[in-house]
Amino acid sequence: MGNRTFTLSEANELLPELLAALRQLQQLTAQFEDKYLDYQKERAALEHASASSHGSRDPFFEQESQLEFMKMEADLLIENFARKGVQLKMINPGLMDFPSVLDGEDILICWKEGEERVSHYHGLHDGFAGRKPYPAE
Repeated sequence: MGNRTFTLSEANELLPELLAALRQLQQLTAQFEDKYLDYQKERAALEHASASSHGSRDPFFEQESQLEFMKMEADLLIENFARKGVQLKMINPGLMDFPSVLDGEDILICWKEGEERVSHYHGLHDGFAGRKPYPAE
């Protein structure tokens, strides 16, 4: 387990900031997917019509650059979760784990999109299926 551990209240205090970052990441990944699909369609269309010459100019340079920039931006957002000590398990729907200790045992406090508060946990190797309500503090 990493260095930082959270109490349930610390995880809940951080949640609004993490939700804002998650929403930004979800929006960025949706835009990336749309742009990537457009890119694939245009590239396939050009390959079918490859009889015409386009010279030395790469017609996809700008799109590929935009996609690469969006990927870098998403990677930075994902790294920000890790820097805070939070494990981002899934972007859509959002799923996050907060390393913690309960009764001397290493656990992961977990939150899934749609929940108002962080209120469940599971063992390190139990995964989402092993979620249990966190005991009252």
